[in-house]
Amino acid sequence: MTILCVRFQLPPMYEAALPGLLGLLEEFTPVVEALPPDGALADLRGAERYFGRSAVELAAVLRVRALALYGVDCVIGAGPGPMLARMALRDARPGVTCAVPEAPDAIAAFLADRPVATLPGVGTATARTLCEYGLDTVGRVAAAPPSTLQRLVGAKAGRELHERANGIDRGRVVPNAVSRSLAAERPFLLDELDPDRHRRALLSAAEELGARLRAVEKVCRTLTLTVRYADRSSTTRSRTLKEPTAHSAALTGTAYDMYEALGLQRARVRALTLRAEGLAPAEQASYQLTFDPVDEKVRRIEEVADRARARFGPRAVMPGSLAA
Repeated sequence: MTILCVRFQLPPMYEAALPGLLGLLEEFTPVVEALPPDGALADLRGAERYFGRSAVELAAVLRVRALALYGVDCVIGAGPGPMLARMALRDARPGVTCAVPEAPDAIAAFLADRPVATLPGVGTATARTLCEYGLDTVGRVAAAPPSTLQRLVGAKAGRELHERANGIDRGRVVPNAVSRSLAAERPFLLDELDPDRHRRALLSAAEELGARLRAVEKVCRTLTLTVRYADRSSTTRSRTLKEPTAHSAALTGTAYDMYEALGLQRARVRALTLRAEGLAPAEQASYQLTFDPVDEKVRRIEEVADRARARFGPRAVMPGSLAA
């Protein structure tokens, strides 16, 4: 097993710790791909030879270090490739790494009885089509002739489906891959009518997004708000920011504006989600200079608050309205 798929069990408002946790993986290998908000892929081919330990043994060391340094447990899947490591992660649990052996027979046995929908790239429509023809497990798809799969789902998709069902994993770990978006969700324990609680949830989500963007040195161009109601319906609004930013105050102001524009009146809200989209490196973003000393002061305070959170935890500094 040379690839690890790790999901850190981060509590709410603690996703800003992900860069530090990725640093633990980078102590073993430079080939680490972040999977925000709480995961990562790591290629340990060189690390196994260098440290003289298997990927499962290195995973145990990673788990201990994450608990000791950050108080965060993790679940880990291991396999010969990224696809198999991701699938192994589904069977893993804290303290036990689920590993897929490299032997072809062991890979076939691991995949055989799994529902076809668990294969990467198989969506709801494709799974429904395959099940209609009795191809409801990965093993049955692997045994089907490639030409049959190509007639059902298309030439390229059928070829890739046949390879994946047979455990052929052509994926690779891409170091420092840029996430296209980051999301922060705030569900309510009970359907919430109070607009003040809605605004506090938006403030909390915007603060989290800002901290996470700054931690990975990214800015976003677009902010999207999704409001989910008690009847399971939802409303989504997006707004392009005046300039790409990771500034929490700017994200909060935009979130408030989108919320107010919805004109909700005693709406029973079940959850609010903010998503930062159009991510780009912060060093490439332009910033409109201003003569307003208040804005400059807020940004400096934000930098100090980020350092305090990195050292003492995500709740070390927060807006007063969220302290309770």
